[in-house]
Amino acid sequence: MVVPLLTKKITKKRVKRFKRPQSDRKIYVKLFHHSMVLKTRHYLPNRFKKFEVNNVADLELLMMHNRTYRAEIGHSVSIMMRKLVVQRAEQLDIVVTNKLARLRSQEDE
Repeated sequence: MVVPLLTKKITKKRVKRFKRPQSDRKIYVKLFHHSMVLKTRHYLPNRFKKFEVNNVADLELLMMHNRTYRAEIGHSVSIMMRKLVVQRAEQLDIVVTNKLARLRSQEDE
């Protein structure tokens, strides 16, 4: 099991309410980056970044970055290519999020 490299807390939302500019007849200064911490912007809740994979050669890019990025198989990839990508990802110890996507639907039919 691959452990993510990120150890910081991911903050995505502002909890505090916005104060209206002239609510008490004072003009307030421009608000700065309030919505999220910019260093953790593209991280997902599982503390990995997303990388779309369409073939086995794309997995070779993630070989050295398997603790930062996780693979997501593109929606237009065939079933046979998906099996090859999932097998190679297990060999390289890369996390794949939708590895059972089309395989489940074909087994049900």
